[in-house]
Amino acid sequence: MGWWYVDADTLAASRFTLSPLSETVAAVMSLERGEPAHPGDQHWLNLHRPAYRERLAADPTTAQLIRAALGRFWLADYLTPTPTGDLAPTDDATPVLEAELSLVRSTPPATARAHLTRSLAGPLPALLDRADLPERTADLLHWVWTETVLPTWPRRRRILEADVIARLQHLTRGGWATALDGMRPGMRWLGEGRLQVNVYEYPPRDLTGTQLFFVPVTPQHGWVSWNARTHAIIYPCTGALTPRHLTPAPAPLPSPHSPSRRQGPPARDTRSAPPHPLTPPLAPEALTRLLGPVRATVLTLLDTPKSTTHLVALTGQALGTIGRHLKILHDAHLVERRRAGRSVLYYRTPTAEALLSAQHPPTQHPPPQR
Repeated sequence: MGWWYVDADTLAASRFTLSPLSETVAAVMSLERGEPAHPGDQHWLNLHRPAYRERLAADPTTAQLIRAALGRFWLADYLTPTPTGDLAPTDDATPVLEAELSLVRSTPPATARAHLTRSLAGPLPALLDRADLPERTADLLHWVWTETVLPTWPRRRRILEADVIARLQHLTRGGWATALDGMRPGMRWLGEGRLQVNVYEYPPRDLTGTQLFFVPVTPQHGWVSWNARTHAIIYPCTGALTPRHLTPAPAPLPSPHSPSRRQGPPARDTRSAPPHPLTPPLAPEALTRLLGPVRATVLTLLDTPKSTTHLVALTGQALGTIGRHLKILHDAHLVERRRAGRSVLYYRTPTAEALLSAQHPPTQHPPPQR
């Protein structure tokens, strides 16, 4: 199996970060393979894959290049440079994407060809025996970012940040072993400083003296990357928040005082629409009548502690709306809050847990027959 030795200092300095380029490479994998992980992903593919295929059909060299770079068991290393960790919460992502793409563009052509030979596990096709492979790769990645990722990046970013918050909750509750187990298929903490990163028979790597990043992406793809100074584990968002790509933002949950409630239901669009990627779970009907639809949904979602950003991503509500309903629930002693780093996390009180449990009374079984 492939495992890394992660000493205590490396683990202590490790951190979660976001990478626009990693999100873009994962999007390329989805576009290239055309295999949706869920109905929302199918909608995204239907929207963007025709233009992607048309672009590659017009450029057979790049088409063969990207398929060689994705390989079958190994990604070409130059396609997936280790993220820099430079994206701060308020940063515009495009300059960071350009900085990451510069690492792809600056790859020596001979190095790119060597990486492609490894990802292909065989000789390089004659069509790819050329010097402009890094530039072509970067140009395609920039196109995929601009056309398919950037339009939904604000929402993707909320999903990614919410996933990080959920992972940090696992960390505070169960330590690194809990936070890392199941982060990606085949990954688990083995103990004694050993982190299994996949199930393949690769030589172990010693991360002593390097920096370790954990990088979520919304497509259901993942990989590992490294250079002399940093290592990164790119993993698909899972756990408390599972993204479903990436349809238009949901309509806000209805308010009892909204115009549509006063004037009757709006005209129904009868066109077939895909299920929304972040449709929140339905709150129990009686709880919805008691608390209103938004507060009932928020309380239902707080089965694990979540921040306002997390709840905004899950419900489609505005930040101010979620904050207002959380204050009402807090004043009613149904939620409590605590600070975790720069985030404030909300969680249900015992009273709220009892209220939710009351919506699902235990099944009444008939008395046994004698």
